[in-house]
Amino acid sequence: MNNIRQYQLPLQRYMALMDLQEGNERLFYKLLIDNVEELLPIVYTPTVGEACQKYGSIFSRPQGLYISLKEKGKILEVLKNWPERSIQVIVVTDGERILGLGDLGCQGMGIPVGKLSLYTALGGVRPSACLPITLDVGTNNEELLNDEFYIGLRQRRATGQEYTDFLQEFMSAVKQNYGEKVLIQFEDFANHNAFDLLARYGTTHLVFNDDIQGTASVVLAGLIAAQTLLGGSLADHTYLFLGAGEAGTGIAELIALEISRQTKAPIEECRKKIWLVDSKGLIVSTRKESLQHFKKPWAHEHKPVNNLLDAVNAIKPTVLIGTSGKGQTFTKDVIEAISSFNERPIILALSNPTSQSECTAEQAYTWSKGQAVFATGSPFDPVEYNGKIHVPGQANNAYIFPGFGLGVVMSGAIRVHDDMLLAASEALAQQVTEENFEKGLIYPPFSNIRKISAHIAANVAAKAYELGLASRRPRPKDLVKFAESCMYSPIYRNYR
Repeated sequence: MNNIRQYQLPLQRYMALMDLQEGNERLFYKLLIDNVEELLPIVYTPTVGEACQKYGSIFSRPQGLYISLKEKGKILEVLKNWPERSIQVIVVTDGERILGLGDLGCQGMGIPVGKLSLYTALGGVRPSACLPITLDVGTNNEELLNDEFYIGLRQRRATGQEYTDFLQEFMSAVKQNYGEKVLIQFEDFANHNAFDLLARYGTTHLVFNDDIQGTASVVLAGLIAAQTLLGGSLADHTYLFLGAGEAGTGIAELIALEISRQTKAPIEECRKKIWLVDSKGLIVSTRKESLQHFKKPWAHEHKPVNNLLDAVNAIKPTVLIGTSGKGQTFTKDVIEAISSFNERPIILALSNPTSQSECTAEQAYTWSKGQAVFATGSPFDPVEYNGKIHVPGQANNAYIFPGFGLGVVMSGAIRVHDDMLLAASEALAQQVTEENFEKGLIYPPFSNIRKISAHIAANVAAKAYELGLASRRPRPKDLVKFAESCMYSPIYRNYR
């Protein structure tokens, strides 16, 4: 750790850690587990974003499996080249929408590698059972196409039937090679493909999209925990989102599901408490014709509103959630407005990395005069306002997906059901202590993450058994103990 800390730049620390992962895997995971709060921002957001942007320049050796359009018709053979046979979790990207940074093509590999190192460190999935994959279908990023160090195919992205067929071959090959129970996590695909892939393969494969479902689950957990802090229930709130892509609509749908479950009201009714603003303004019913299919359920009756500030004043939300991928969009006026009609507004600025966050922690606490219950996607330091220290929570998917993955793998689940995501949210919300609430936190600290992951895994597995989706028989008596016993631990065996 001392050696890692000698590096001044986060990117240098990232490169040193990647070298360590390659050279001494056990030591890498030992460091990551023991120093999770310090190293998480290096191996994951925000540093991993910079690493992907510069991946060609810092590339030393391949970490994961690249499957390019050139291998069409031979994907199964390519998968068989991977030396490990028993794979439990695959994280796959096509690099079209990396964090809030856009199309990074083949250089998106940093994301599956980073995610899987967290599946191991935080969720205890064996490193040898993890497979990072990048599908190289070209890139539309001109800068990369002209970059001498770009590592991928130098061509525009494949689309339409060519893309669909390529993915179909990939999904069939994975199932043929690794069986029914391998968890395939779609990561950082563009909106239009992400929803289609989840809908197409959700019924035939064990698939999970972290941008849609993982983000939703972690945000819902924060909102459930916030009810303990503020009193009341989810149904008492009015929600306003800035950003109506994968994350925004995914979170909105899960909130509506949970409200529907708590109140027994039909989901269509529950959706009416939730409003979304996209680049063209508030999503309202008069715009329905021109909307993408995933935005249509959120088009409610209201006169057109063009910008976020007017939407805040018109809708008067109690919860404001940013998933826009655009920095500094929660302006002083917006935060002052929501604070004027709420004693404790809940404000979540979720876009990653830090540069794309809708506002900083300091801005949120200062402009709301310390009233806001605030959390972000990337880490921010505590803020002192009027003599009180406010600690911003981090609505980081790393709370959910490692434990979720462990729960799916250990129960031998064959499909992912929305109720399993709700189970993960509830388990995470239960881990927030009184002491955390006193600091204004709606998430537990990352230092206990393995214990938290074991509880999430147990809850997810319990739900899989209840829904008849689990194939491991007999069902373990104590699921939390069973989860802990399944977790990989980087200790050296004693041979004496």
